[in-house]
Amino acid sequence: QVQLVESGGGLVQPGGSLSLSCTASGRIFTFNTMGWYRQAPGKQRELVAAIFSRGATNYADSVKGRFTISRDNAKNTVALKMNSLKPEETAVYYCKMRSWLDTDYWGQGTQVTVSS
Repeated sequence: QVQLVESGGGLVQPGGSLSLSCTASGRIFTFNTMGWYRQAPGKQRELVAAIFSRGATNYADSVKGRFTISRDNAKNTVALKMNSLKPEETAVYYCKMRSWLDTDYWGQGTQVTVSS
């Protein structure tokens, strides 16, 4: 079993910054892709950012230039630095890690609320 635990969510004012972190534990594998998704109330879960094993990244257009994803392979950790947050980015943020056997593991989600 692999468990992903997220941390760092919370309440932030519009224009503020927040950092999320996700660490894998249990029967640890090395992971191919790590990423962050979010799901706002009444909306589908969407990809925010992904980072591949050698460091290449992919971002949703809406977050380019404001969010930065990073990973630490030795610690099986993925992080997301979010700047200039907007109220419409209020959502539950989930991390996902995909093993080299194409098995996806999800975290339980962490709430991010952007509000004044």
